Parts: sequence; C-alpha cells; structure tokens
Amino acid sequence: MIKPDLIIFDCDGVLVDSEVLSCRCLSEVLAGSGIEIGVDQILDLFLGRSVAVVLEHYKGSGLNPERFSTELTAKVRAAFRSGLGPVAGVGAVLERLQIPTCVASSSDFDRVTFSLSLTGLESHFDGRLYTSQMVKRGKPAPDLFLYAAEKMRADPARTLVIEDSVSGVSAGKAAGMTVWGFIGGSHYQSRDGRTLLCHAGADRVFARMADFWPNQSEPFDGRA
Repeated sequence: MIKPDLIIFDCDGVLVDSEVLSCRCLSEVLAGSGIEIGVDQILDLFLGRSVAVVLEHYKGSGLNPERFSTELTAKVRAAFRSGLGPVAGVGAVLERLQIPTCVASSSDFDRVTFSLSLTGLESHFDGRLYTSQMVKRGKPAPDLFLYAAEKMRADPARTLVIEDSVSGVSAGKAAGMTVWGFIGGSHYQSRDGRTLLCHAGADRVFARMADFWPNQSEPFDGRA
C-alpha cells in the first residue's frame, strides 16, 4: 500500500498517553471490590480491551457491574484531568495529514471525547469517532475497524490502522487492513512492545510519532 485512503487511529496509547493512568485506576477500583491485581497484569490481560471484557472476566466474583463502572469512570476522569497528555508528536502528525482519518477505540464514546478534548486533539477528527459500543464484538474481532471503514466509505484493503495493543493489531489484521504498531506510550517503557506487536501480525512497529512515515522524505499526505 503506497498511499492509504483512510487512517484509523486507536485512541488510548496512540493519540493520548493514557494506558498507565487508566490501568492504575482499574487496579484501585478492583481492589475496592476485593480483587487484587497489579498494573502489569492488567496490561497483559486488558490492554486494548473494553470495560465489558473486564466485567466478563470477573463474572461470578461478586463484582457489582453498575457500581464498578460508575467508580471506574469517576476515577479515570479525575486521573485524566490531572495527568493526561497527548502522545508526543501526534499533534504535528495530525496537522500535516491530508488523508481522511478517524478514531476506533475500545473505550466508550464519552471517555474518548473527554480524552481528546482534554488533550486538544478533538478538532482533528470532527466527530469521526467509533467505539466498541457501536458493534457487537469488540477487539480483537474485526467488527469495529470494519464498521469505521464502512462509515468512512473506505476499502479495508486500502486502510491503515495505528494500534498499540495486541488485540488491536489482531483486529486490524482480521479486518484485512495494514496495521502499524505504535510503542511510544509510557506503558511500553519496561515491556517489549515490539516483539508483542510483531508476533500479533503488525506490518511495521515504530516508537516515535516523528517517524510516522517510514521514508522521512515523504510528506505527511503519504504520497510516495
């Protein structure tokens, strides 16, 4: 693929550096329900997955879904207000892109809009936000990426996905799309993200938004 017709960005860990913050919040809320699990284990189990997956994983443990969701949302919002930032360099990438873009995230719609608004990235997508709430199956199933491509009227075979999780990479490849794995988020500082995402099938893995295009002589519209 020389030039994609559409670029789909994941949100958490790709646009905003949120994964460590949100995993800490999840660990604390689960601990309040008697479930002890550390941030590293949460990253292994739930990175790139929806809250529904967390609830299903702990089904039968006595976790109250409504209370859990309410507490997690409140804690995440507080943590984001005080500590969330955009991924370094992503604003410059988005400003220079001349290719249609959208967001496809496992987070719920309110959290995505909140995150993008806090970090000043919301205007780059102008409502082109798609979340796991909109499809029957979340990542690693291909449904969300196929739904986003359909809404954007793009051919999956000419769509580029930017993802930071194994489940997201798997979803993009299952959708027949080209997938670049991004490992520049703080959650990969002590983890071998390159190996993880390569094994998941990523067509390329990169660690800096400054290196978004493999050939740095290319302009940010993607033309060769």
